[in-house]
Amino acid sequence: MMIPMISVILPVYNIQKYLPKCMDSLFRQTYTNLELILVDDGSTDQSGTICDNYKESDKRIKVIHKKNGGLSDARNAGIESAQGEFITCIDPDDYVDDDYISYLFELISKYNTKMSIAQHRVHYDNGTIKDMGSSGDEELDPERCLERLLYHDVIDTSAWGKLYHKSLFSDVKYPKGKLFEDIGTTYKLIMQCDRVAIGYESKYNYVFHNNSIVNGVFNIKKFDLLEMTDEMGKNVLKKYPTLKEAVLRRRVYARISTLNQMLNAKGYEKERKDIIRFIKKYKNDILKNPKAPFRDKGALVLLTVSYRAYKFCWLHYQKKIMTKEKI
Repeated sequence: MMIPMISVILPVYNIQKYLPKCMDSLFRQTYTNLELILVDDGSTDQSGTICDNYKESDKRIKVIHKKNGGLSDARNAGIESAQGEFITCIDPDDYVDDDYISYLFELISKYNTKMSIAQHRVHYDNGTIKDMGSSGDEELDPERCLERLLYHDVIDTSAWGKLYHKSLFSDVKYPKGKLFEDIGTTYKLIMQCDRVAIGYESKYNYVFHNNSIVNGVFNIKKFDLLEMTDEMGKNVLKKYPTLKEAVLRRRVYARISTLNQMLNAKGYEKERKDIIRFIKKYKNDILKNPKAPFRDKGALVLLTVSYRAYKFCWLHYQKKIMTKEKI
């Protein structure tokens, strides 16, 4: 039986240092009917040339050179040109296990779904590896899948680590010009499915960079997290009003996360006060929620004491974690 073509989308921008390791992992895939789409998003280093060299050596590779438009724009361009029945997204500074695509496709075949999810490992700059996986697999209805996503319960919003039927993208685009674009997209793909196949083995290797756009110094674009999360919450509640507590938890978490990132940032006093006001407003709801993570609740208690106490404790905790894992 002929296996379907799977299109692999790689948005490439000034990533010449990491691209070879990612590509090597794709050349080793046990799933062979692949289309590898490298979208050069206006790179100013040698990334574009490296992409062209790969194209010359492997007929499965397609290269798109375009004006810089950001990660979402590059992903959208790759998906639009994809010829495969299924699509998976990979960030070119990451890499995947040899059976990454086979594993995801086998999950879809086993449960007859349009989407499957695998787990990942986090690789830190100091060599520490945090494996998020375990074993086994199952299928979930979209409501249960979204609930677990909202609570950060194994399922996350990342574009990578997932396999999608191309039809899911018919009316869904990654939001151009936004950080945290996957938060504004993944839930929409899940909501189109009757069921989602979940695999608990780690097959994707996420390389954590301290100086990346998302993890680096705070800037105003990081407030996109709040916009993307609130929009997700609003749309989820339209279809699944029973997820009210989970949505609220995720909205509060997004503000705790943003507050943590801006603790040492100068300015943004109004935004900081608005965030703290929102968190305190829903403090009791989160404290009463048995599914809300303990760390969320600890942050709420500290903020009730004072912002100064919260900042001191979080920076101390962050320093301790960074010493161990370079987070």
